Amino acid sequence: MISKRAFLHSAAHAGTALLGAGLTGLARAQTTYPSHLVRWVVPYAAGGATDVLSRLICRHLSERLGQSFVVENKPGAGSNIGTQAVINAAPDGHTLLLTSTANAINASFDPALPFDFARDIVPVAGLARIPLVLVVNNDLPVHSVAEFIAYAKANPGKMSIASSGVGTSLHLSAELFKAMAGVQFVHVPYRGSAPGLTDVMSGQIQGMFDNVTSSFELVRAGRLRALGVTTHERSDTLPDVPPISDSLPGYETSSFYGVGAPRDTPREIVDLLNREINAALADTAIKQRLGELGAIPIAGNALEFAAMLATETERWRKVVEMSGQRKE
Repeated sequence: MISKRAFLHSAAHAGTALLGAGLTGLARAQTTYPSHLVRWVVPYAAGGATDVLSRLICRHLSERLGQSFVVENKPGAGSNIGTQAVINAAPDGHTLLLTSTANAINASFDPALPFDFARDIVPVAGLARIPLVLVVNNDLPVHSVAEFIAYAKANPGKMSIASSGVGTSLHLSAELFKAMAGVQFVHVPYRGSAPGLTDVMSGQIQGMFDNVTSSFELVRAGRLRALGVTTHERSDTLPDVPPISDSLPGYETSSFYGVGAPRDTPREIVDLLNREINAALADTAIKQRLGELGAIPIAGNALEFAAMLATETERWRKVVEMSGQRKE
C-alpha cells in the first residue's frame, strides 16, 4: 500500500512525462520538410533525358514543397560515384538519387562495388521507363530484325555495334540480343550515346541499341533506320517500329529511372516525396513532356517501386550471366 500523497505525486509525474512525450511527438510531426535546399544527384553528365526528366520533377517539387530541389550532376564509374555520394549523405531527405538501370546492372556486373545498393539506398518512387531501339546505318541492306539476324549470320564478326559504354543497358541489350539470336558482332563502346549514333550515321559503325529518347528524332528525319524496339509493346514515339520480340521471342529490355534516398531516411519523408512525385507524374504538362521523350511514367508507392527494383536487378543479373560480361 502507498500513501495518498505518494500516489498523487507519482500520477502527476507520469502525467507530466506523458504530456512531455506528446508535445515532443507533436513538435516532431510539425517539423517541416524540406527545411533547406534539396540536392537531386544525377550520376551522369549534364544533358540528355536524365537531366530533362530530373528538372521536370524538381521544378514540381520546388513549387509544391517550398524549397529548392536542385539537380547536381556527379558522373563517373557507371553511375557509382553519384550513387556513393548519396549513400554517404545524411539520411534526412535533403540528398536524393536519380536511380536507374545502371544500379540494377552494377549489382551483378561490378563485383568490386564498395556498397550494397539494395541495402544502402531506400526506394522512394519510380519515374519513367524508356524503351530501347535497334537502329542501323541507312546503307546496311536490312530492313527488319529478321533480316538483321540473317545478315549478321552471313557476316560473322564483320559488323560493329556501338554502345554508350561497357556495362550499360545499351551494351548489355546488344549482348543479350547476340546470345539469343546466335550471332556475332564487334562491340565498340563510346563515352555516351551521341558519338556512337554519329558513327552509325556515317557508316563507321553498322548499328546500335539506343534509348528511344535520344534517337527517335534521327529516325524520323531519315538519318537512321529503326528495326525494332526492345519492349514487348510498341513505343508511342515510334509506333511503326515493331518489337524485337516479334522476331526473337522472349527478348525484352528497357531503361528505367526512379528516385532513392540514403538508408535510414524517415518513412514520413519517403512517403511525402512519393506522393508528390506521383502527383508530378499525373500532371498533364509533365505527362505530355514525358510522352514527347518516349518515356512511360512509373507510378506507385515506395513498396511497389522497391519490388520493381528487385525484379529489375534479378532480370539484369540473368542478362549479365547470359552475356558472360563482367567488369574486370
